[in-house]
Amino acid sequence: MTALLEVEGLVKHFVADRTVFGRPTAFIKAVDGVSFSVDAGKTLALVGESGCGKSTVSRLVLRLIEPDAGSIRFLGRDLMALDANQLRAFRRDAQIIFQDPYASLNPRMTVSQILTEPLALHDLVPPSGRRERVEELLRLVGLEPRFARRYSHEFSGGQRQRIAIARALAVEPKLIICDEPVSALDVSIRSQILNLLRDLQDRLGLAYIFVSHDLAVVKHIADRVAVMNLGVIVETADTEGLFATPRHPYSRALLSAIPVPKPRAKRSRMLLQGEMPSALNPPPGCRFHTRCPYVVERCRTEPPQLLGDGHLTACHRTAELPPPDAIVPTDGAFSAVLERLVAAFNGDAKVAGSSGVDIVGAMPPAAG
Repeated sequence: MTALLEVEGLVKHFVADRTVFGRPTAFIKAVDGVSFSVDAGKTLALVGESGCGKSTVSRLVLRLIEPDAGSIRFLGRDLMALDANQLRAFRRDAQIIFQDPYASLNPRMTVSQILTEPLALHDLVPPSGRRERVEELLRLVGLEPRFARRYSHEFSGGQRQRIAIARALAVEPKLIICDEPVSALDVSIRSQILNLLRDLQDRLGLAYIFVSHDLAVVKHIADRVAVMNLGVIVETADTEGLFATPRHPYSRALLSAIPVPKPRAKRSRMLLQGEMPSALNPPPGCRFHTRCPYVVERCRTEPPQLLGDGHLTACHRTAELPPPDAIVPTDGAFSAVLERLVAAFNGDAKVAGSSGVDIVGAMPPAAG
């Protein structure tokens, strides 16, 4: 079965300095040979520290910025060979939800105008039916149709993000890139937006690329996870496998930093020493070797390849590392109340309702 999206050897270097004659002399290696695939109806999460290149990858996939090398195939079609008109047609099938809902919506346009614009651009709905389609989109994301006459500054952050989701859905895409869609929102609103995204995926068969630095969120929404470090992918696996047995030291460090809502839970922390290297001058060999506690001389000179069967890891010492015991506690880590919250988040109504209250569902759908 052909994947919905296939990315191979994606590269993007930004010019950081030039001579007086305009000749480039220094490059920021934001993305340096990234490969992955996304299946229809599934979610791939790109995770890593700020500056690792995950947001740049999301924009390269849509050709919002042009890659320097590599291939991008959507339903078997080479996106690098598309002209301007063909690229516009492709963007009906692939949309993006940006991180900041305050900056991603035009403050001079009403919600109705924001949602009507893509309908008119792609000529999807005749003018006589656009008002009805706007109302349908608002209901789909949990907002009332009467909100269509309002401007974006009249909404809260969570409501604005719902409007951004509705805009992405307007053209009936197959793939949506979620570029940290909940990181700018209050913690109390995040679960509502994540539940909305999961519900829309189930109902509409959407595929997601979910960009995030919050692994606790990724665990509940992603089918597969790709861990990025300094422009390259160092580990990729299905979500359950990555959280149960992380193989790369960088993945273990990220997982060990997840807050656990039980102070006495036993776990092993992996504290990284030193600063994250600059993408302007990445270190030779393994790009993580300057902070890795398991580094050997080979790591400093030879770049590791992403190898494995299903669970891929770019580390010379994968087979030699100690088992990742207690990095993420799996039993006794949550209190009874938090267990019910997790169950409600995962849609387990029977467990969630044992306390008499549906913790997530008790919130109004358009709150925040």
